[in-house]
This record gives sequence, C-alpha cells and structure tokens, in this order.
Amino acid sequence: MANTYAVWNGAMPTTAALAPVATGTAIKTMLQLVPAVPIKIVEWGVSFDGSAAATPGKCELIHTGTVAATVTAYAAADVFPYFDPNAPANSAGSTGTPLNLGTALSGYTASAEGSITATRLGDYQLVAPTNQWAKQWPLAREFGIPAGGVLRIRMTFGTTINALCYVIFEV
Repeated sequence: MANTYAVWNGAMPTTAALAPVATGTAIKTMLQLVPAVPIKIVEWGVSFDGSAAATPGKCELIHTGTVAATVTAYAAADVFPYFDPNAPANSAGSTGTPLNLGTALSGYTASAEGSITATRLGDYQLVAPTNQWAKQWPLAREFGIPAGGVLRIRMTFGTTINALCYVIFEV
C-alpha cells in the first residue's frame, strides 16, 4: 500500500491550534507542494472564518508546471504521515522526500507569485467566506503531480478573509 501524507497552510500545531491565514483581494498561493517523487492528490479542502455571507472567493487547486511562488518553507515535521503513522517522515531540506522543502519549494503563505506560463487545473470552486469545501478523488482517478512539478492552492476574495486549507497526497 502507498504512503499518504497531509499538509496544511501553516506549521504543524503543537501547543497552539493551527492559525488561519489572511487571503487578500489579489490572487495568493496559500499552500504549495514541490514533490521529489510523483504524487497523487487524494483530497484537498478549504475553510473560512467569515461571520457574514458575502461574494464567494475563488479557490483553485492548480499545477503550475515548474513555476513556484515564494513561500514560508515547511519544516520536515509539517509534512506528516496520514494513514500509516509509521510511514517514513519527510526528510529535511531542498532535496527532501517526499516533498522538497524551501522558500521556492514546498510551503505556505506566498509573498510573491512568480510568472506562470502553463497550468493544469485540478479543481476550482467558488466558496462563500462562511463556508468550506473538501474534495476526495475516487481511487485511480486522483490528480497527479510529477516530480519537480508545483501544486498550489490559490485563493482570491473581494475582501480579505482568513482561511485554512490542506492537501492529502499519496506517494
């Protein structure tokens, strides 16, 4: 059986809960993965802390070829085994496995988006700021990302809202 891993748009929570991240009115990469090996996306999801109904935001799961955003890099512990707690841990650094870790590699909360020329859209949803979205792919129908490819969750809202998002993937 393949190993599955999960990541969120933040550091692994320890003594405090995972903190939601502000979206923005311009497109913003909330989570980015650059795998060292091919991966299959099993599930992804987003949720928001809005208290009033408003225009839905654009939420994308997108493969941007090899163009990465500048992000806060994950630590090895932020990429954790999901199904089997005894699966190999992600190794550290820019040559980590299953994810390469670094500010131009796997991480969260982009500060610069990069110039994308080619994309492949895995899923796109309009989600209200008081709502959430999660998608699981049927077995053998998962959205695949090649080694060295860049997977992102990007969001755009008319008014900044706080968001949590995650990806569960298989190697």
